[in-house]
Amino acid sequence: MRILVVEDEPGLREGLLDLLRGDGHSVEACADGASAATRGLAEPFDLVLLDLMLPRLDGIEVCRRLRAARPGMPILMLTARGSEDDKVRGLGEGADDYVTKPFGARELLARVRALGRRAPSESVERIDVDGVVMDLAMLFVQRGADKTPLTPREAGMLRWLHKHAGRAVTRAEILEHVWGQRGDLQTRAVDMAIAVLRKKVEKDPAHPKIIVSVKGAGYAWGDGG
Repeated sequence: MRILVVEDEPGLREGLLDLLRGDGHSVEACADGASAATRGLAEPFDLVLLDLMLPRLDGIEVCRRLRAARPGMPILMLTARGSEDDKVRGLGEGADDYVTKPFGARELLARVRALGRRAPSESVERIDVDGVVMDLAMLFVQRGADKTPLTPREAGMLRWLHKHAGRAVTRAEILEHVWGQRGDLQTRAVDMAIAVLRKKVEKDPAHPKIIVSVKGAGYAWGDGG
């Protein structure tokens, strides 16, 4: 893949470049948010590895600008913060995933590879339900005149839930089959991502009718009724 690394700490930036190049990727780097926004808007990358805390322009704003211009470009956010609010905010602005520093090389590469994969068997490209149109090919949802971008991961979650309508989908399934991670990981990341996705697709996110919760199991596709 062609990857843009955005990290202001020189030692970590060089380490990421070596790691990704050693895994066979073509990598470019930026040391501040303003340069990253300019570079990412100039041409598409297969993946952006984006630090949250950056000089000149923070990672949240960079993510917002890149997602608005290139809705299909995967963004993996790096954060040293432990607050769930920061992670939810990053996901809400369009990040596909996040890794909390310090992280291991194997974990980072696994997430990079997962975001780089596209499942050809997932052929559902458009879903109309409860007054909302979900275009999973062009990565947006539209309700009336309101159009909201989807991340590739969000489109994958919608495909998986729709494909398995009629039964509960576990968090482990989503981790393994959509995110490309181990299903036994103890994480609230799936719940956080679903909360963000509901704000995009549901008429009333507090009372969801499309992505419904199944107590003790996970989530299921609703008919919007």
